[in-house]
Amino acid sequence: MREHLLEKVPVSQLCDKHRISPVNFYNWQRQLVENGAAALERTANSENERRRRDAQADKITQLESKIEKKNAVIAELLEEHVQLNASYPVPKG
Repeated sequence: MREHLLEKVPVSQLCDKHRISPVNFYNWQRQLVENGAAALERTANSENERRRRDAQADKITQLESKIEKKNAVIAELLEEHVQLNASYPVPKG
């Protein structure tokens, strides 16, 4: 198969060399095309799954930390806003 695809050796020549029928060659080629993606898929295993969960947990921790910092900044700004409003009298209507 490699010789045909990469080196452009004719199918008839390959079949003669390896003593196979062209029908078999084309069946194998069809199977390769149909199932080739499955051979390249990453299989889930416990180590991959653990790394994925750890990465996800790290991301969640980072996002929670960001939210806590933003909440602290918002609380500080609101406190300053309230203090500023308290120091200025509200004009009566």
